[in-house]
Amino acid sequence: SSSLISSLISSLSSPSLSFSNTPIPGNSVLRHLTSKIKSTGPISVAEYMREVLTNPVTGYYVQNDMLGPDGDFITSPEISQIFGELLGIWCLSEWMGAGKPSHLQLVEFGPGRGSLISDVLRVFSQLSGALGGATVSVHLVEVSPKLSQIQAQCLSGDQSRVSASEDEPVYRQGTTAAGLPISWYRNLDDVPRGFSVYLAHEFFDALPIHKFQRTEKGWREVMVDVDPEEPDKLRFVIVPAPTLASTQLIQSDEKRQHVEVCPEGGVIVQRLANRIAGDGGAALIADYGHDGTKTDTFRGFKGHKLHDVLASPGSADLTADVDFSYLRKMAGAMVACMGPVSQRSFLKNMGIDTRLQVLLRNCADPSTRAQLIHGYDMLTNPAKMGERFQFFTMLNHIRLTGPEPKQPELGAKMAPVPRKAPAPLPVAGFSELGLS
Repeated sequence: SSSLISSLISSLSSPSLSFSNTPIPGNSVLRHLTSKIKSTGPISVAEYMREVLTNPVTGYYVQNDMLGPDGDFITSPEISQIFGELLGIWCLSEWMGAGKPSHLQLVEFGPGRGSLISDVLRVFSQLSGALGGATVSVHLVEVSPKLSQIQAQCLSGDQSRVSASEDEPVYRQGTTAAGLPISWYRNLDDVPRGFSVYLAHEFFDALPIHKFQRTEKGWREVMVDVDPEEPDKLRFVIVPAPTLASTQLIQSDEKRQHVEVCPEGGVIVQRLANRIAGDGGAALIADYGHDGTKTDTFRGFKGHKLHDVLASPGSADLTADVDFSYLRKMAGAMVACMGPVSQRSFLKNMGIDTRLQVLLRNCADPSTRAQLIHGYDMLTNPAKMGERFQFFTMLNHIRLTGPEPKQPELGAKMAPVPRKAPAPLPVAGFSELGLS
């Protein structure tokens, strides 16, 4: 695997970097939330997040382009092209490890501005020889109409069209610059079945969570209520009686005093596991996260700074660290899970150091060189994103064990003992890269 990854990296050329961002102001939902709470009582943190982030009229993700220097946060693909290139190589190596199926679906959840999938597709174009005759299609799962427009512009220029009916499962279709078909969907269920590599980068951390506190009377849910002292302010309350969520979502062996659970994330992981087990393929999940150790991670970001999660809802991004131990439990035995490993380890295992040296060797412009080095530092420095970000993968079991040998039919002549099948390729990024 290490020689495969090394040869894929060395085959990449050195394109120029480009950055562009358009700021769009935020939108407030406070009045809507306070009237709702006054009429029906406190709401769960999950419902609060859902209203603030994805309400079809006022939702933060629906209204805003929140990415980049002028937005509320910057993601790894916006920081350095190397990030997306290495994920592109990961997708290719997993397709090879699965025996090079004749069709590959690339599926990305919440593609942001399209930077990541754009970098992945550039790798696919440059290494098209490695694909042989396999066909590739691109499938994007995106709830925001505004972001889907930005993605379409980035990936297909003017070569995309919106579906005539709002009810169509595919709400936008187009063709990439390299001629690959690309489709947009609101949820995973609408994406066609088939061998797929799924990418979810900073997707799971924005899904709604429930928050729970251990009390003398057992687990109780933390909810959002109107502050009785200041009616235009919100506050957290611990509800006195159990809720459906507090009785259903806590694991029996839970040791922590405070827990955040993301049932929507669990459902998506189960659906992914089901598809990977049935159709083959792999999922790569990269996010702020932990392996079942953290407690209170719910936070807001506005203008790249931490922001009170309950203040001026709709004007800031809301996020919670992904509990990978919960995702692993939800995936169950259907698939093989690996990780989480830190972003630093993953990228170093993928050969980020080699790739950086190649780009620097081919780059004379001092500001671009400085940008490359700064990007590398942001991605891998343990004090920056290197340790906060974690990578986790789900794979078809056959990927790690190899296909079982066919048994001879009853009465058939005994065939000669076949030579032992070659060992499956190690999974790139999750095992150390031995560069010779």
